[in-house]
Amino acid sequence: MADQLVPAELLEKSDKILFVAHLALGDFTYMQNCFRAFADAYPHIRMHLWVDEVRRTSDPSQWKHLSQYALYDWVKSCGLFDKIFDKTYSPVLYQQSIAEAQREEYPVVVSFAVLRRHLYAELARKISPRGFVVAQKKRVRLLDIRKHLAYRKLDAHIPAYSSKDIDGRHISDIYAGWFEQLFGISIPEPGRFPYVDVPDEWDRKARDMLQKWGVPEDGKLVFLNAYSKSEERSWPLDRMLQLARRMRELPQWKDAHFIFNCVPEKMTEARRLFDDGADGMHLFSADENFFQLPALLSKCTLIVSVETAVMHLANAVKVPVIALMRQTSPEWVPVDASRTHVLTVRNRKDWLNEMKVDEVFNFISEHFSR
Repeated sequence: MADQLVPAELLEKSDKILFVAHLALGDFTYMQNCFRAFADAYPHIRMHLWVDEVRRTSDPSQWKHLSQYALYDWVKSCGLFDKIFDKTYSPVLYQQSIAEAQREEYPVVVSFAVLRRHLYAELARKISPRGFVVAQKKRVRLLDIRKHLAYRKLDAHIPAYSSKDIDGRHISDIYAGWFEQLFGISIPEPGRFPYVDVPDEWDRKARDMLQKWGVPEDGKLVFLNAYSKSEERSWPLDRMLQLARRMRELPQWKDAHFIFNCVPEKMTEARRLFDDGADGMHLFSADENFFQLPALLSKCTLIVSVETAVMHLANAVKVPVIALMRQTSPEWVPVDASRTHVLTVRNRKDWLNEMKVDEVFNFISEHFSR
């Protein structure tokens, strides 16, 4: 690709590159393929990754939780990055990380940040004052001087996209397109499919957990996830419990075990709804390591999840999933149509809590009870 944004001759003589992103698990589910394609295309370039924490805070009580973000386990184990900046969750550590990154003198810095793009353009240039810097860029109002100045310091930019003009493209297509624009790398559709390599240790622990819970090896196991980081994409946990109890009324699911995914900070609230372990209902939280989650998902018969990483990881472990979604982000539908069933709210602006238990139960009755 002759007109790639990062010049081929620069890449040929560069020994390292820094990628900057405010990654979530869902992002990395698809971007992992892109980073691997870059490693294959430019094996002489060491990849470094800056994972920016958008929840950065001066409140010390939150640092332990932020420092244990599950994404870090995954990016550290994937074997793609020689260096990872993952201590950006406090203002002091953020500044220390900037100073550490500046000492690397990166010849190329690329920001994939899609929130507050101009601030990440500034960050990328601050990290590499003399390097080749690329970032996302959005149209700017005439008098928004700071943004104009930030974007003016870029050597190239990736055009921003919005859900209104994606023309049916999936998020994996968009990410692959970025790498083609930047580096001339073509990633065919099969190479965009999500994957996760679960270490044997965590696969074994998942089996031990199920045995402890009394789940038969050939029994049906349903994973239910009601939580998203954003309230508008979450579903009340009590509705997931209602759904599980109604599924028990169906002959095909009467002996099934149900796992309710729960974020650690909501565990006390969840325990008030039902007794953990009673009647084959189990509470779960990946509180030790990210790989607890995909290891357990891979053992399930069916996954029901709101719009968060779980529904994409379901594709990665090749388990059927019912994705409960709003209508605002069609590019984030799980990519594997053969194993994905999407239920959306009726109106574009509706929050997910507008969806009724009957809608999900009736779908399961029709499609998963034969």
